[in-house]
Amino acid sequence: MSTVRHLRGRDPLTLESIEVEVVDTRVTSICPYSGDVDDLWLAPGLVDLQVNGYGGIDLNDAACDAQAVERLTLLLASVGTTTYLPTVITASPAEMLSRLRTIAEARRNSAFVAHAVPGVHLEGPSISPIDGYRGAHPAEHVRPPSLAEFEEFQEAAGGLIKLVTLSPHWPEAAAYIRALCDRGVVVALGHTHASPEQIRTAVDAGAQLSTHLGNGIAAELPRHPNPIWTQLAEDRLTATIIADGVHLPADVLRVMLRAKGVERAVLISDSVALAGSAPGLYRSPIGGDVVVGGDGSIRMRDTGLLAGSGIALRDALTRVAGLQGASLGDAVRMATANPANFLNAQCGTLAVGSSADLLIFRWSAEDGTFHLVEVLVEGRSMPALQNN
Repeated sequence: MSTVRHLRGRDPLTLESIEVEVVDTRVTSICPYSGDVDDLWLAPGLVDLQVNGYGGIDLNDAACDAQAVERLTLLLASVGTTTYLPTVITASPAEMLSRLRTIAEARRNSAFVAHAVPGVHLEGPSISPIDGYRGAHPAEHVRPPSLAEFEEFQEAAGGLIKLVTLSPHWPEAAAYIRALCDRGVVVALGHTHASPEQIRTAVDAGAQLSTHLGNGIAAELPRHPNPIWTQLAEDRLTATIIADGVHLPADVLRVMLRAKGVERAVLISDSVALAGSAPGLYRSPIGGDVVVGGDGSIRMRDTGLLAGSGIALRDALTRVAGLQGASLGDAVRMATANPANFLNAQCGTLAVGSSADLLIFRWSAEDGTFHLVEVLVEGRSMPALQNN
């Protein structure tokens, strides 16, 4: 027998009250609703293109197994992220292959993981080798792009690699980008010291995204030109942005959103396993000895460079929704439909026939509070966690 539910709330995009009918795993109707919705909002589940870990689970730790990936997926759903790309960062070929196989195994073992994980984000290994631009990626494993290596990675992942972040300064970058695009892989530019010409050549070759624009870059740059200005000015590039209040000051975030517009901006978490940890010194597979600060920042002890974020995607949404010049609808779009545009998956939209991956929440424009009431994944209610 089918399970039928009727959910009511305000649509953040239209501000209208709606009633959504869910039958089993699908949205079957969306209608205007004239009754009281009890200050509830209703939106698609969040879509995160960059997750390194969360809640003590690190995807780049050798100890991470398929069961840990499933626990991570359940934990992310409980904080509103119903679709995500596990992110494998620069490491030795053997280590990267192992991590990719683990994620593929988790999808085979769990229908829940297979639904939530439409692909993998490969961040590296062909990034800038220069300190600062390289961020927390290990210098000894940065290497030029190799199509043969990518094919080996893709085989290990069972075809799951959907997004690759690289620096286009490498001489072979343009040909490599074209080859990835021909294989249906989205290419992002990041951790790069590339020149304006190299960036434009990469975009001509098919690059579509800028990974965490404004981060993964040197602390001091020429006034102009520099990689930030070129990517901001390039209308063919959509920028992914870490809106945690640490990676980008509010003024910088506002300027980036003005330059890109809501339509070319994507919110990501770039979360790591230490997200939500108490302040102190920790040992992490990403960055080695890292310090969690009182502001939630996670920094490499020796350099002070950021080593991922301490937020979930819902925290970025909340911050942007409260930003001067932005709205809740803008923030929801940047955390749902916009990232979903880069995935060949049914996610990020509230439409008849779509998977019933939904959030019911309360939000206050006055004090910026965001309270998850319920999360649904394929129509199944998940426990909603309010704190990391």
